[in-house]
Amino acid sequence: MALDLLSHIDARPSEHRISEVERLARMTNPGFGKVFTEHMVTVRYTEAGGWERGLLQPYGPLMLDPASSVLHYGQAIFEGFKAYSQPDGGVNTFRPFANAERFARSAERLAMPPVPEDIFVEAADALIREDKAWVPTAIGESLYLRPLMIATDIALGVRPSHEYLFVLFASPAGAYFSGGVKPVTVWISEDYVRAAPGGTGFAKCAGNYAASLVAQRQAKSEGCDQVVWLDAVDRTNVEEMGGMNIFFVYTEGGRTVVVTPELTGTLLPGITRRSILELAAELGFGAEERKITVAEWDAALKDGRMTEAFACGTAAVITPIGRVKSRHGDWIVNGGETGPVAVKLRETLLAIQHGLAPDTHGWMHKVC
Repeated sequence: MALDLLSHIDARPSEHRISEVERLARMTNPGFGKVFTEHMVTVRYTEAGGWERGLLQPYGPLMLDPASSVLHYGQAIFEGFKAYSQPDGGVNTFRPFANAERFARSAERLAMPPVPEDIFVEAADALIREDKAWVPTAIGESLYLRPLMIATDIALGVRPSHEYLFVLFASPAGAYFSGGVKPVTVWISEDYVRAAPGGTGFAKCAGNYAASLVAQRQAKSEGCDQVVWLDAVDRTNVEEMGGMNIFFVYTEGGRTVVVTPELTGTLLPGITRRSILELAAELGFGAEERKITVAEWDAALKDGRMTEAFACGTAAVITPIGRVKSRHGDWIVNGGETGPVAVKLRETLLAIQHGLAPDTHGWMHKVC
């Protein structure tokens, strides 16, 4: 999808750019979310005037009054998507319009004004063009874009804010698995839930992640890398892994079937999730959305019907699950190794993102 619009962003780039030597040093093994580019984009909203013109400016701290509404009542949402270097030297982003759509749904759930799609995508385009030198070029590496919106009303009344700030900044991201893709060990949480019916599970809001940290800490104490969430009502259905969607690979009637929990309003509708479902069908696998219980996960592994399990998300793309632990025991998935279906899906998606395979879906948005 191409943008046909007048610019919504004014540019005031830094007059003191860092040297190429320093930039390259910062981009060497940057990890994830620890190194940031030189600029950011901010756009303000007022109830009286709507969305103002945005500003591309040097990256730096935000000034907030102690009475700012976000600090008290948590109106805060965010997104995450990536820009990839292309073989022709250009840069493309992966499905930014889908992220803009989800950002708008999150805003509506938290009584915040949706950011227009054209402003959302143009802000990312403007930042990437200004900081193009920060886009890594190796396969598996990318420039991670983080849009966020917070309530900025200076008032202590419990109500939706009348003013908001949209911010977008970027971080060069190295390969998530620097030593190759490694299966993780997960802990099934029975003490805590991520989201409940009627809540904010489908929204990418800060409160969801704050509430998840105690369960993540519990998983770590059990020797696990991540937590697996169950449904809030019966505590039997598998929903997500950490902040990622989860998939299971079955062999049914001689056919490989990729299954993910169905969206019920409590799960985040992941864009990588949606892409994997489409790619799985194109690669000849079955692709289904249905409920999966913990009991079925255990039984399907024991009788050989389930061959793999993995999670997916923007940061890692695909993360294999090698071991599952709970208070009632633990089991191994695929001998604790990465399975062939996870490998095939990951390689296929990365090839599209890096311009090494045809983009037949129109997922890639050309920036520069």
